[in-house]
Amino acid sequence: MADDSHIELPAMEGRRVDVLFIAGEHSGDEHAAEVIRGIRKKAPELSIAAVGGGRMEAAGAVLLHDLTATSVVGLVEVLRHYRYFKRLFDALLRWVGEHRPRVVVLVDYPGFNLRFAAALKTTGLSRKGGGETAVYGYISPQIWAWKARRRFRMAEVLDELGVIFPFEVDCFADTELDTRFVGHPFLLAGAEPSLRFDAAGPVLLLPGSRLQPIGRILPAMLRGAAQARREGWLDAVTVIYPSSGARALIERIHAAEGGDSVLPRLDLVPAGESTGGRAVLTSSGTMSLSCALAGIPGAIVYRAHPLTYFIGRRVVSVPYLGIANLILKRPFYPEFIQGDATAANLACELRQCLHDPERCAAAAEGAVELRDALAAPAREGPLDRILDHMRRPAPPSGGR
Repeated sequence: MADDSHIELPAMEGRRVDVLFIAGEHSGDEHAAEVIRGIRKKAPELSIAAVGGGRMEAAGAVLLHDLTATSVVGLVEVLRHYRYFKRLFDALLRWVGEHRPRVVVLVDYPGFNLRFAAALKTTGLSRKGGGETAVYGYISPQIWAWKARRRFRMAEVLDELGVIFPFEVDCFADTELDTRFVGHPFLLAGAEPSLRFDAAGPVLLLPGSRLQPIGRILPAMLRGAAQARREGWLDAVTVIYPSSGARALIERIHAAEGGDSVLPRLDLVPAGESTGGRAVLTSSGTMSLSCALAGIPGAIVYRAHPLTYFIGRRVVSVPYLGIANLILKRPFYPEFIQGDATAANLACELRQCLHDPERCAAAAEGAVELRDALAAPAREGPLDRILDHMRRPAPPSGGR
């Protein structure tokens, strides 16, 4: 819980921890789980711990703390939870000092993870600080979108970085950080996409993985879908949720928006379950790229806290929020942000997606373009790189 006065992480008795994963968001939890499953197959004897969510636990890691339950974004939201993050940070640093994992894998989540990497260096626990623990970054923050100077800080505290977009390697060319393209998780061999285009399927709503954004984004999506239904363009609607907490919030929002009297055919499906849809309204996160790769026509809906949005407008220098839009350098998904996310706008967008054949064709063509853009072969995946760090001896000055 975010209000705990004290956070104590469970000890792992009996042997040294081999790998510790830290992921603060549901998407990171999902991607890390895939790597953990690979480790379990290739090196089942290794001891793996995680701070993240249920997917890493299901993959075979010992879950020390569910960080995804309090996943937040934006200045205002982070400040509200500052005491919780500080307590968790301190508890985790003590835990690493006691258990000395051979490799710490930091999965995106830069606000927490880069600070933690710096603390590992300062305390002499990481190899960059003269200790024994290798620090591997998996999935880079989007420095090509904003805060580009973070790359120099990352070079100071990380031993290696695995990036999921081929063009990201060049973003670190002026640093000494060993940066390697390890393949996008959605396109790795054996990856099975959970979303697909289905011309006879429902309209999909994907309001995100964090509770605060869901609370702001989902009402706009529901109002747009309800108006489209009143106008006769839409019947069934499916909302995809990442956690039990998110499902409960979605049910409350649906009831507050009129419930079944306004939108009666509303199904709730857990993220990761195979789902088809003929159109989508999605938040700007990882799942928007999954929808685009599936060729589902749709639009991005995003609403932030007004102060967060005000500040973001002044520090983010990219033309789009959606990853697919940024990769293709055009609005594959039109973006309805803040006040533009009205019921009328979203209903009109759904009508075009459902009844304009050219819109469906454009989505299918764009999906092929995206796959081509992300199809650069990776020589090694994140699993290979983590195991390589396991085999490397610690620096001669290792330990404290």
